[in-house]
Amino acid sequence: MDTTVLIAGAGPTGLTLAIELARRDVAVRLIDKASAFFNGSRGDGLQPRTLEVFEDLGVLDAVLAAGSPQYPIKVYLDGEFVQERWMSDTVEPTPAVPYPNIWFLGQSQTEGILRERLSSFGVRVELGVGLVGFTQSASGVRASLSTGETVEASYLVGADGGKSFVRKALGIPFEGTTDESIRMLLGDVQASGLSHDSSYWFAPAHEPMSGVAFTPLAGTPHFQFGAPLGDGDLAVETSLPALQARLDSVSGGGFRLSDLAWSTVWRPNIRLAASFRVGRVFLAGDAAHVHPPTGGQGLNTGVQDAYNLGWKLASGSAELLDTYEPERREVAARVLGVSTALMEKYAEGAEDAHRRGSETQQLDVGYRGGPLAGSLPGSGSGLLRAGDRAPDAPLVDANGKPVRLFELFRGPHATELVFGSGAMGSSEVPGYRILPAGSVASGSDLVDVGGHAYAAYEAAAGCRVLIRPDGYVWSITAE
Repeated sequence: MDTTVLIAGAGPTGLTLAIELARRDVAVRLIDKASAFFNGSRGDGLQPRTLEVFEDLGVLDAVLAAGSPQYPIKVYLDGEFVQERWMSDTVEPTPAVPYPNIWFLGQSQTEGILRERLSSFGVRVELGVGLVGFTQSASGVRASLSTGETVEASYLVGADGGKSFVRKALGIPFEGTTDESIRMLLGDVQASGLSHDSSYWFAPAHEPMSGVAFTPLAGTPHFQFGAPLGDGDLAVETSLPALQARLDSVSGGGFRLSDLAWSTVWRPNIRLAASFRVGRVFLAGDAAHVHPPTGGQGLNTGVQDAYNLGWKLASGSAELLDTYEPERREVAARVLGVSTALMEKYAEGAEDAHRRGSETQQLDVGYRGGPLAGSLPGSGSGLLRAGDRAPDAPLVDANGKPVRLFELFRGPHATELVFGSGAMGSSEVPGYRILPAGSVASGSDLVDVGGHAYAAYEAAAGCRVLIRPDGYVWSITAE
């Protein structure tokens, strides 16, 4: 084989998957038909669960340094300031949830950070290399590239977007709708007169939902803009003068736009692939599901597709690979429901259409009842069950050094936790014995700080928890 995994599409999904494979020493090639990297904000909201994934991948510090928390939204009607709003309530971190709030970073910046991390493993994106055909057999995939090269791979993953060549070549139906009655003008632009410490909404008082939004893009001089388009805007002009005229009409003037870096007319395309896999070929990200931007779910769901698929591809286990589609397709369907409901509120002009709650954070995404939940003895009896996200918690080692559960989970391995003085059950994965708060640790034992770990895992002495490589509970057993 030329490579173990060939990935088509170098957006956030493809990059995450490539990192997941490369850090497990799996041979991977990541190709993209584009001749240059995308330069725009597009998916700019990183949900709390994605931040946890990024911590595991080793990119969180860079993401936090480059991005920003949510900005207040200053609302202007007929050019007059009327109120300040927030998209969601700011939540304080807890021992179980260290990153409870959405973080904003333009997609092109996120991709740049992921590319840098991937390059640390010696893997680089191959631009200007498209997939033009492939065949597969019981033992592998033969792919034809636009460069004339033929690649032999064990697996092929289509992370090549909503118009996925891979999905179309497989003949997989992309079920759903495209709603032409709802459209938006989106893009990135500089705006003098607007401060980078706030978002803005300019609209006429008689029709407050028909205005223009501007959101600062952290680390850049640009704002992301969004403008709903009415039924009369069938032929939309996306030029800078047209956008300036639109802003002037709702703001009363005084703001000057420049350097239009990217723009597009967006239509709500809500679709879910009928299958995420055919043989040795898999779909992930927008190739498998496309979302309206309401709720900021698309990029985040794609990243988690890759996070789920990476360790299973690396294992080479047919049994594990069989669990990718049922786990992720069910999640994608549910998340599509969340983002669609938010879009409908927006289209109806609901007063709270801008508000977001815990339903968009993806912290409750899990695989309870799925094919791996309870596949090992025991499935838990309390609120925390096999298939759930494994919570974080603070500990200290025998020297009094602080350590978090997420630090123990970090890396490409599964993790075993034993609560109390019981013997470790597996020598194949890293294991840690966690003693109750107030205990005196010795050797490699860890002590629960404040009882948070025991509470989060509803653990009694002798409880044993196995954590999957992607940070979900695999099994819970008790002596």
